[in-house]
Amino acid sequence: MFKHNLLRQLSRASTTAARPPTIQRVSPTTATRAFTTSPFTLDKSSSDPNDNGDYEHYTTSGELGAFEHEGQHSRTDKRIRVEYPEEADLPRQHPVQGRGGFHFKRTLASFSLEDRVGVVTGGARGLGLVMSQALVVSGADVAIVDLNKEEAEHQADILMSTFKKENPGADRIPKVTAHYADVSSPTSVNSALEEILGAHGKIDNLVTSAGFTENFDAIEYPHDRMQKLWGVNVDGTYLFATGVAKHLMSRNAPGSVVMIGSMSGAIVNVPQPQAPYNAAKAAVRHLASSLAVEWAHAGIRVNCISPGYMLTALTKKILDDNPALAQKWTSLIPQGKMGRPEDLMGAVTFLCSDASGYVTGADLRVDGGYTVT
Repeated sequence: MFKHNLLRQLSRASTTAARPPTIQRVSPTTATRAFTTSPFTLDKSSSDPNDNGDYEHYTTSGELGAFEHEGQHSRTDKRIRVEYPEEADLPRQHPVQGRGGFHFKRTLASFSLEDRVGVVTGGARGLGLVMSQALVVSGADVAIVDLNKEEAEHQADILMSTFKKENPGADRIPKVTAHYADVSSPTSVNSALEEILGAHGKIDNLVTSAGFTENFDAIEYPHDRMQKLWGVNVDGTYLFATGVAKHLMSRNAPGSVVMIGSMSGAIVNVPQPQAPYNAAKAAVRHLASSLAVEWAHAGIRVNCISPGYMLTALTKKILDDNPALAQKWTSLIPQGKMGRPEDLMGAVTFLCSDASGYVTGADLRVDGGYTVT
């Protein structure tokens, strides 16, 4: 039986091999799907297969700068220069009104920051002030750290009075204190942390919001100013993060560190030149990832928030001097609008709270979709 089947298979194989292949001719009229429905037709007068007509001028074989529009929406403009103001010239900001008060809508209890102590560097102005308020509204005691202690004290008083006004029946008023620190100085940072622990007894959360940007053409940027920018944005973030982590480990307590980066750490802003700032925020973003891995064993989560264009009091001051930037910036944002500082309140509360208990090493971009286009 086996021999019979084998002979039959060999016979079929030899017959198939000997049969000449059949060639089917396909008529060109059988195609049913066209490439385009527009009335455009190809010009077949040229015999050169590499002839792309006038479009060749738009390629790398064309003359550089042949058209006025080349790169005009994706290049920096060295004529735009913005220096960070002196401390006395910085505009004062007020807490966001109507963001506190009793909550009648249900939400997860894990978002609460009750019985937590949070530290916010750069907390007397701008994004830092609004994020300080977010922690207070969520139930945390807060230590505001700033280079201008007088302004920090002023804002601490306002945050507590605002909370009392919006929560007249509250059983407990969060404690908000003010502390001086030059975040780029290890000695100053250690002194501030010691003072905070004396006032609050512990630290559970850290938000590193101290930072600034300047707009200079890289070739013309003074080196001492670049060192200062990196000292505040990068060194300050590192020094406070390691100091708080050391405290948490000594208590054998979990905690959360939220580093404030920027979308500039992932893209290049245009048209304003700011290469050192972009590089500094890229460093902050990767520092968060690195420390998240290094400290995971201790229950310390480290994440980054990367805001897009936010209309702070300082941003308004910049736009007053460069009004064309507002239209340029918003034209590159899919949502078409700049953000407000209060748009960060939910993000920082989430990352500081137990609601993000399994989130570490993340970069949460709050930029209206800027970085995904």
